[in-house]
Amino acid sequence: MKTGPSLVADVLVCGGGVAGTMAAVAAARHGADVILAERYGFLGGNATAGAVAQFNSWQTANGRRVVAGLASEVVERLHAYGGAAAHHQFVMSTGHKMDRVEYAPEVLKLVLDDMVAEAGVRPLLHANLLDVRSEGRVVREARLLTKSGVVTVTPRVLVDCSGDLDALKQAGAGFLELEEGEALQPATMMFRFGPVNFERFEALSATELAALSRQGFEQGALARAALHAARDPFSDDAWFNISRLGIDATDATALGRAEIEGRRQAWRAAEYIRRQVPGCEDGRLRAFATQVGVRETRRVAGDHVLTAEELLQPVQFEDAIAAGAYPIDIHPAAGGDLVYSALGDDHAYQIPYRSLVPAALDNALVAGRGVSATHQALAAIRVMTISMAVGQAAGTAAAMAARADGAVRSVSVDQLRETLRTDGACLA
Repeated sequence: MKTGPSLVADVLVCGGGVAGTMAAVAAARHGADVILAERYGFLGGNATAGAVAQFNSWQTANGRRVVAGLASEVVERLHAYGGAAAHHQFVMSTGHKMDRVEYAPEVLKLVLDDMVAEAGVRPLLHANLLDVRSEGRVVREARLLTKSGVVTVTPRVLVDCSGDLDALKQAGAGFLELEEGEALQPATMMFRFGPVNFERFEALSATELAALSRQGFEQGALARAALHAARDPFSDDAWFNISRLGIDATDATALGRAEIEGRRQAWRAAEYIRRQVPGCEDGRLRAFATQVGVRETRRVAGDHVLTAEELLQPVQFEDAIAAGAYPIDIHPAAGGDLVYSALGDDHAYQIPYRSLVPAALDNALVAGRGVSATHQALAAIRVMTISMAVGQAAGTAAAMAARADGAVRSVSVDQLRETLRTDGACLA
């Protein structure tokens, strides 16, 4: 196998989704030499390749802001490109209230490119993880398969933001198991449909949307009873999030089958929408997302396992590094419904730094949907707004740890929290 260059970095971030990109930018802005490894030729993960097309849950039900910092900067930059709608509240087809910012996934690619370049991050695109070498509790190097051959990176700190946590698995981290009766949340194939007469579509009441959703599910046209859509800022098209693919996305064979089945589900759903949903009569399926959007696979066993009970109380953590207000939102692997536990009007919760620290390793951190949390807690904190906030915290901590030879537990939590506040993050 061809051997490529050997690289040294203060921080290696594996996975260039929104969590990983925020981690890389934050670390670089705080003086670290950062390499960001991403398998695609662009950044964004579920936000671009998965085409989720909306950032949900910036605030509590009564409007108190709980996510800001780099996540807010992303939206400001999207607005500068004309690639995002205004922040607003809406009612989902399931009848639940939510706030969001709709955005154009293709423009988000440009925004993330800009942020990485301006921060001085070294992006290594088209790079797939080959293996990781550890000595005891310390990650020594990661090998990446690239067009230049196998590139070896020697980092002081590894931050795994890949979602599936392949780097941490190879490094020897432990992972949390599902409890009895639990199943991995299903994946989704987003699809673009249009044109939509939004005046008619958005005039549908929650009761009408729910009835149309239930009818489509019972007829076998919809994989779940929902008609969630995010409007494209540049057109009269919408990105629909209504498929359901019950898989373990770390199983290569199952993942491949899900990509194929996801496109079939999207086609059936688009035909139903065109025939039955007011305002969509002239529409057609225009595009599939590059990949299925994955909600859950591996969750690291960290120094602290965040629980749903802690979110619901909510517990005030001394080492809180991010906050959120998204409800516990569990999509069952089968069936048309979901389990949605709404929070109080001013209810927000915190995420502790210890949930970012793998218990088995000394120079590694995690951000994104793989943090140390129970299945139910992850159902709340997995969304992209919160992932960006956690990514910013992980990157800031990684830069601090790199100055202490990579020891992530040597980071002063008080200093980390003060730095995050100075950088505009919300911690409560």
